[in-house]
Amino acid sequence: MPAHDFSPVPGHTHARVLDSDGNPVITTTGLTKVYRSRGREVTALDGVDLHVREGEVYGVIGQSGAGKSSLIRCVNLLERPTAGTVTVAGQDLTALAGRGQRAGKELRQARSRIGMVFQHFNLLSTRTVRDNVELPLEILGKSGKERSRKALELLELVGLADQAGAYPAQLSGGQKQRVGIARALAGDPKVLLSDEATSALDPETTRSILQLLRDLNRQLGLTVLLITHEMDVVKSVCDSAALMENGRIVESGTVSELLGTPGSELASALFPVGGAATGEDRTVIDVTFQGEAATRPVISQLSRTYNIDISILGAAIDTVGGLQVGRMRIELPGRYEDNVVPVGFLREQGLQIDIVGEPQLAKEGAK
Repeated sequence: MPAHDFSPVPGHTHARVLDSDGNPVITTTGLTKVYRSRGREVTALDGVDLHVREGEVYGVIGQSGAGKSSLIRCVNLLERPTAGTVTVAGQDLTALAGRGQRAGKELRQARSRIGMVFQHFNLLSTRTVRDNVELPLEILGKSGKERSRKALELLELVGLADQAGAYPAQLSGGQKQRVGIARALAGDPKVLLSDEATSALDPETTRSILQLLRDLNRQLGLTVLLITHEMDVVKSVCDSAALMENGRIVESGTVSELLGTPGSELASALFPVGGAATGEDRTVIDVTFQGEAATRPVISQLSRTYNIDISILGAAIDTVGGLQVGRMRIELPGRYEDNVVPVGFLREQGLQIDIVGEPQLAKEGAK
């Protein structure tokens, strides 16, 4: 697919909507990255448009090779894009000279306001915890007294004040990542980038690190862009999310918006439900509940109102961003044309309804 073709991928939901509640602090437009090696070209990013609003936690999810790491490295110009632009806090970084370690002065200054947390911590083994946190401040030319004060404040913030004199080898994986987060905050950034920050950690430690990122997001007003291949990460902390495939964003939006989008791959992955029809004369429906609707006995009301037997084939319920969300797959007796009225009843309750298999009559009824 050519890099200038930004149309949605057929068969996918393209749900990028920037609402009016927040200004975009990270924007990429037509972002393309092509790697060339030994006469071959590999397109890692293929015209990516991304909008991350101020103060939100935005997750980019996808399988290995989807382009996630290239995206986040292009956002802070560790990698220079082949084409397209990157704007952070109103500044076009792609207009500044240099890249990576050879960045010009203006780009270095811009990148000092963008924190970066890495998957494998990237701590210096010969430096103490406090010295690791001080490193960015040292590069910025801060005095020893100022560096020490700031490092201790940050270690207190991430819960490691008592480990200031320890060395990385003496720490657990979760503690090392907390040091990495403290170091990323040394320059008082407004944007924090997280490159698979929890993928090397056990589930319990992952939860504590994600909670820390959410707390920092709220306490410091940080805008957090994180990449991950773990759906639970999106479910736990993200306000918005995007799905990447083959270097393109094929679906994006707020989590609540995605959960209310018919056919959303991300919604289905966040709350997977299974179960197939027990016969040809059956209608299988996926019902998505959000907020108060998740606690109402809607299915039992449906059964009583229309005197029909309903089979529950699968269900999942959880809390996303403080909002209770659930999905349920149910089976109704009869074909879809026999269940137009019961399905309409469910839609009238404010529920998202997806007809499994989507017969033509169902598509027309949803319009």
